[in-house]
Amino acid sequence: MNPRDLQELLEAVAAGRLAPRQALEHLAELPFADLGFAKLDLHRELRVGLPEAVYAEGKTSADLLRIVERLLAAHGRVLVTRLAPAAAAELQARLDAEAVYHERARILTAGAAAPRTGPPIAVLAAGTSDLPVAEEAAVCAEWAGHPVDRAYDVGVAGIHRLLGRLPEIRGAGVVIAVAGMDGALPTVVASLVAAPVVAVPTSVGYGASFGGLAPLLTMLNGCAPGVGVVNIDNGYGAAVLASRIARLAQRAEAAVRAETGEAVSAVRED
Repeated sequence: MNPRDLQELLEAVAAGRLAPRQALEHLAELPFADLGFAKLDLHRELRVGLPEAVYAEGKTSADLLRIVERLLAAHGRVLVTRLAPAAAAELQARLDAEAVYHERARILTAGAAAPRTGPPIAVLAAGTSDLPVAEEAAVCAEWAGHPVDRAYDVGVAGIHRLLGRLPEIRGAGVVIAVAGMDGALPTVVASLVAAPVVAVPTSVGYGASFGGLAPLLTMLNGCAPGVGVVNIDNGYGAAVLASRIARLAQRAEAAVRAETGEAVSAVRED
């Protein structure tokens, strides 16, 4: 159950349109739905602002279908990550809701799209080999309700490419910087913009990159402050962190506007 549905339910009880016992039936599966093999966290959106996502790897097609259908029923939308093309095609064929497969990101989204509000989240990829992870971050951020500006192939090997996109990047509320190899992009970006930077190391690189460990250590040891680092290839985690930062900033801005409006009203009344 999403927050809007819960609010409508409580308002219906308060107005006498719904009996408490009927409301209790709606709430019976909070905080989770037990499918036997999985316990779905239907209460997560109420707690943290986003519904539970589905990590597809290791799940059978039958399990995925049951999970996705139940989450769609609860939230009206669902996000499935790390989904292979064949499994995606099978899900699309069997779901009643419209489902879109984002092949490069290996993500399936189904159901109603969240309205995109607030300043954009900028997603940067150092090289084209980093695009699967960058696209995972970008698609997830869009699904979470944020406009996304993509700037790809802007790594430090040709830093003029990054500088050419700098005015656009500086307009973002949060920056996600995805890089393999030496992993230097997030540090450079953090030295050029005021927004917080979420760094994502990728497993792209030759042997000494150790499957992403070298860029991970570079990002953790960067000399420019204002960088938070997520796990190797974790585009989804980067998007969630960026979304939470952006939402906090939006709430703070709304609170300031409300206080300013109240102050102006008070002055006019005086």
